[in-house]
Amino acid sequence: MEQQFDINKLVRPNIAKMKAYSSARDEFTDFDKDMVFLDANENPFDNGVNRYPDPQQGALRRLIASQKEINEDCILFGNGSDEVLDLIFRAFCIPGKDNVMSLPPTYGMYKVLSNTNDVENREVLLNEDFQPDIEAIFKHVDAHTKLLFLCSPNNPTGNLIEEEKIEMILKRFHGVVVIDEAYIDFATAPSWITRLEKHPNLIVTQTLSKAYGMAGIRLGMAFASIAIIDILKKIKPPYNVNGLTQQKAVKHITKTDVYNNETNSILVNKGILCKSLVDIFFIEKIYPSDANFLLVKVDDANKRYQQLIEKGIVIRNRSTQPLCENTLRFTIGTSQENEQLIEALKSI
Repeated sequence: MEQQFDINKLVRPNIAKMKAYSSARDEFTDFDKDMVFLDANENPFDNGVNRYPDPQQGALRRLIASQKEINEDCILFGNGSDEVLDLIFRAFCIPGKDNVMSLPPTYGMYKVLSNTNDVENREVLLNEDFQPDIEAIFKHVDAHTKLLFLCSPNNPTGNLIEEEKIEMILKRFHGVVVIDEAYIDFATAPSWITRLEKHPNLIVTQTLSKAYGMAGIRLGMAFASIAIIDILKKIKPPYNVNGLTQQKAVKHITKTDVYNNETNSILVNKGILCKSLVDIFFIEKIYPSDANFLLVKVDDANKRYQQLIEKGIVIRNRSTQPLCENTLRFTIGTSQENEQLIEALKSI
């Protein structure tokens, strides 16, 4: 039976009681005005970066809110998605007591962060189609299971998690469901951001590292109810997103034509690569992908990986992951890089 979700029952008691640190730029927010600023103990000599950045990332927040058609109070930015995920752990999981659920093969940082925060990570393998086994998941859920991570499109497999399975999990799970949408810009399905109001226990994370091509500036995003975002704001460092990152992000994400052209190019090149891989004799299976990469099963992943290295091409051997024995992952590059990969594969 579906129960009423109460975020206050999930948040760590010490986090619920605490107040967020208030920086100088939180107290006086009109710092873009022509004022004499003697409040933050900054170096007064202007070199472009001598002032602290906006701790609330106002300009960027308004821009993302407009693009995503979401309330700006439902957005949290982090130093990459990994910081956002770490904040979620620290907000909800009591070290040494609570546990989380992840579904391998999946993004490895969920396990790393659970170890870092001294939180048990209960792993339930995806099925052979790389979809969640609902009944197996809930056999391992107990009163201390606070978070459940779904990566969709999934890494390293590339597939979307089926909509109906996510709906079932959201309705049955009494903790917080985190849907990691790092690759959603390449997918055929819409983002789960559009369903936040329907599911108060949902957090959606995204990044500017993939489709937007800004991996180097380290900017991750969380989208959730105002109640959840307010909790995460309590524990985020005051200036976790630096000024250069904010400036670069604001400037770049307005270039929608560049984003559209690059995303379309990646999808076209993925189709070309997929067709070419069919003729490679040592590739046994090409897995469906809604991401900017392809996972393929080969005869001998270690051998083929080394052969490609010798030809100057670096790909990822995913054979150590559950259900991924003898698999290689190819990120989709430029047309020229795509051709180099295809030629190399044909020659070995």
